[in-house]
Amino acid sequence: MAPLPGAELVQTPLQLYRYLLRCCRQLPTKGIQEHYKHAVRQGFRVHSDEDSPERILQIIKRAIEDADWIMNKVRDPLIRLQSFSAPLTLEGRI
Repeated sequence: MAPLPGAELVQTPLQLYRYLLRCCRQLPTKGIQEHYKHAVRQGFRVHSDEDSPERILQIIKRAIEDADWIMNKVRDPLIRLQSFSAPLTLEGRI
């Protein structure tokens, strides 16, 4: 499962950049969002001189997989917390 709809449409570095920044906006806190935005920018700076189409597609595929992993990593603890946040009742305990 992709972190956001449209992952299958990403074919260029610019599309990937915009897609990853949209993923960052889905993260729960500003601190986490800024951390991953910085990582996205750094990744693009490091690979800015890449000119092999095969290598670019490989990087795009891996970046989408990594974004999926990060989104699931962040989402799973939140789901677990939400399942335990239901109020406890003491019915029958008087």
